[in-house]
Amino acid sequence: MNVNITISPDFSALVTLPVSKSVVNRQLLLNALSTRGHQRDGSFDGKRADDILAMRRGLSAGDGEVVDVDGAGTALRFLTAYWATREGRTVVLTGNTRLRERPIAPLVDALRQLGADITYMDHEGFAPLRIAGQRLRGSRLSLRGDVSSQFVSALMMIGPVIGGLELELTGELVSRPYIDMTGALMERHGVAVECHDHVIAVPAGSYQTLPLSDEGDWSAAAFWLALQALLPQARITLQGLHRDSVQGDSRIIYIMEQMGMVTHWHADGSLTADMSSAHCCCCSTFADLTDTPDLAPVLVTLLCLLGRPFRVTGLRTLRHKESNRQEALRMELRKLGYVITIEGDDAISWHFATCPPSEHPVIDPHGDHRIAMALALTAVRHPGLTIADAGVVDKSYPGLWDHLGIC
Repeated sequence: MNVNITISPDFSALVTLPVSKSVVNRQLLLNALSTRGHQRDGSFDGKRADDILAMRRGLSAGDGEVVDVDGAGTALRFLTAYWATREGRTVVLTGNTRLRERPIAPLVDALRQLGADITYMDHEGFAPLRIAGQRLRGSRLSLRGDVSSQFVSALMMIGPVIGGLELELTGELVSRPYIDMTGALMERHGVAVECHDHVIAVPAGSYQTLPLSDEGDWSAAAFWLALQALLPQARITLQGLHRDSVQGDSRIIYIMEQMGMVTHWHADGSLTADMSSAHCCCCSTFADLTDTPDLAPVLVTLLCLLGRPFRVTGLRTLRHKESNRQEALRMELRKLGYVITIEGDDAISWHFATCPPSEHPVIDPHGDHRIAMALALTAVRHPGLTIADAGVVDKSYPGLWDHLGIC
């Protein structure tokens, strides 16, 4: 599906954000691991993100079933840990081409140390995986801190049901807020985790089954805050966010405030924002996104559109997302006349370098929901912009195009 996007300067919308798949997928796993072992839905309505649907399918699979999670990396990692604990049951976990290219060996190696029976069915270190559930036994594990935080979260969440677990994270930690989110949700479900420096102690215990959260997704909110920054006359109201959120991407508020945005929380819990006319519109921006790399596509695109030179660091995990996000941003922004520089595997910068834009640019999101959402912002400067394969946003935000008034 292709969409053609034109956004009016006086765009107005009341947006009920999709629920956070990061929160809900963790809760789905915690409920499945509870003594009652079933789900309780919250009160949220609307379309469910593809990643949440994939997680549900995986948790309800029958013995011997092949579960295809498509591109849901979170689901693959969490389900790998979950099914490793299901004694006497076997499943095969697989996904789309890109997901089968994303490494999972650090998680599999750690689970094997706990007694897991996991077999690579194609290439060593990658899905598809055949998992024969075993009685795992807690232990002390060492895991690199610069691998996916989802590996750490997956191990943390199964820790209580295998008799407790101690994780030592070595080297630099990335995406730490996602690990903190996991700990906070585990505590809500009845198991308190202790974190001391780079050691996470998970006690033996049992989880309570709770209703699923209706908390809005801060990663999705970042798109709307960026759009508000680009369209000062727009009136965008966001509903569903929690001001004291456990989501790391709520940091977007701080980043936008540093760029001159003023945010307003209202009595009904909604959020609005506007840009300060007194703030420097061409000052250089420096941001370290080691803790929140998913914000990079929106932030990089926004800064280019605002004409603000920047250097964004902490991006080494972007190569292993739904796309190689650094390269995808470089290729697609070039179509619009922006020449960004990729510095090694950790940074992206831009210092006003431009090239002639394509006459009729068609944005390829590279199969990545974050790239599609970020590049949709460029329709502010390129009315009628075409985004190919626009359905990829269903991974996390199936209602985006409706909320923009495009479909």
